[in-house]
Amino acid sequence: MAAIYFISDIHLGLQNEGEERGKLEGLGRLFSSLREGDALYMLGDVFDYWMEFRHVIPKGFAEFFCLLSGLAQRGVRVTYLPGNHDFYLGAFFDRELGVRTLEGPLSFEFEGRRFIAAHGDGLGEGDGGYKFFARFVRNRFNLGLLTGFHPDLAVGLMKWLSRLSRTHKPGNRVMETDRLLEYAESLARQQEFDYFLCGHNHSGGLKELKRKGSYYVNLGSWIEGGTPYGVFEDGIFQLKES
Repeated sequence: MAAIYFISDIHLGLQNEGEERGKLEGLGRLFSSLREGDALYMLGDVFDYWMEFRHVIPKGFAEFFCLLSGLAQRGVRVTYLPGNHDFYLGAFFDRELGVRTLEGPLSFEFEGRRFIAAHGDGLGEGDGGYKFFARFVRNRFNLGLLTGFHPDLAVGLMKWLSRLSRTHKPGNRVMETDRLLEYAESLARQQEFDYFLCGHNHSGGLKELKRKGSYYVNLGSWIEGGTPYGVFEDGIFQLKES
């Protein structure tokens, strides 16, 4: 039977060489276990910063691109939802790597179960400052200006915005987790689903919601030494390490 896999918050490019090597090795182990007919959903902040240009993409990620391309060649369906550090996903992933890019939240069914997937940024009540920041960064006019800069200048600005975004995020993970959990609870009162999956706050875990049979899943982060991912297979959802 086919399986679906979920990862989030890898933040490639953020840490030192040894830590980045550990991430790539973890991704290699995970990706090697996927087979034809499986699906992989990347729920944002795969990179610590990403902005592509008409003729240029940021350097430093060639090995990861090879891993992604290998999945598509093996018949694995890969979908990429941007996070707050994925400032702009252009055509590169679709055209060059065979990776579908979509805006979240994304709703879909698999083996009779309904999944809702999102990165988690900007959802729910509050955090107005971040929502303004996101609208400013992703405004079409501002994106046009940014991609018109020399790439070295634009990438430098992206790194600065990435640090700004991290600084802005509330340090209280409990508050951030509660915000997304409350959003999932509110969503469950409006519609039926089996799993609401997200990342963003780097607090991994699985919790049944008040609506019996509906679950909140946070995929956690790869920046603290772990290699977490979620997988739904044979009717069971599990959080694992690669």
